[in-house]
Amino acid sequence: MNTIWSTLQYWLVNHPSILHFSWAPGQTPASTPLFLTLSLLSYLSLTFLLTRLPLSPINPALLKPITAVHNLLLFLLSLIMAVGCTLSILSPDTPSLDWILCFPPHISPTGPHFFWAYIFYLSKILEFLDTLFIILSGSIQRLTFLHVYHHATVLVMCYLWLRTCQSLFPVALVTNASVHVLMYGYYFLCAVGIRPKWKRVVTDCQIVQFMFSFAVSGRMLYLHFSGSGCSGIWGWCFNAVFNASLLALFVDFHVKSYAKRKKMGQKDKGS
Repeated sequence: MNTIWSTLQYWLVNHPSILHFSWAPGQTPASTPLFLTLSLLSYLSLTFLLTRLPLSPINPALLKPITAVHNLLLFLLSLIMAVGCTLSILSPDTPSLDWILCFPPHISPTGPHFFWAYIFYLSKILEFLDTLFIILSGSIQRLTFLHVYHHATVLVMCYLWLRTCQSLFPVALVTNASVHVLMYGYYFLCAVGIRPKWKRVVTDCQIVQFMFSFAVSGRMLYLHFSGSGCSGIWGWCFNAVFNASLLALFVDFHVKSYAKRKKMGQKDKGS
């Protein structure tokens, strides 16, 4: 057990590429506001264009193996990010839990925590393919405002984590990556022909995640106003508004989906 722990600690925390990582705007790949802007415009414009073109759905026999590989890749990547950032938090080099919740002002964006934030940021670009696969499958009805809004705005949120050295992001990263392990695991099983019965659990976990983030933010705000301040507070403000909007949209989606299934179930019983 100690050997496994030591191996994970080295490869996910103490490896030189991770331990000495530094986010340098304009030097680190994908770190400029121009890259962020072009990525968002490309995603939104292509999504708008492809949903309005008379495209024929791709044969499921061809598309499903591709989506299965995509979902498996994001499942594994989410798992690695969740474990890597958790080990970074538990590392002896981390001063305290309060330090994770409230980075000191003028902190430098270096080290394992910021490395995993950078990988998490890049993974959100990879997740844009989720939208493409929905369009190519011909299931345009699944392409909701919530889906597009979430995929586009979360990229900005992750960029601000790094750009502002935002306090609290390690906790958000671990919880979000953990939910994505569950979500992409579900999608992968569906892509290979297994449809688990716990789809609702994924949405429930997403809602719990947002509520947990608000609860932890209370401690961060206390530390911010009772001490010398926390780094990246304006980035946190964007994060808080975004999470609040997502929570409202997820709750609405959850209520409507559950009510629809309940109504269909009652109709089937009546017939």
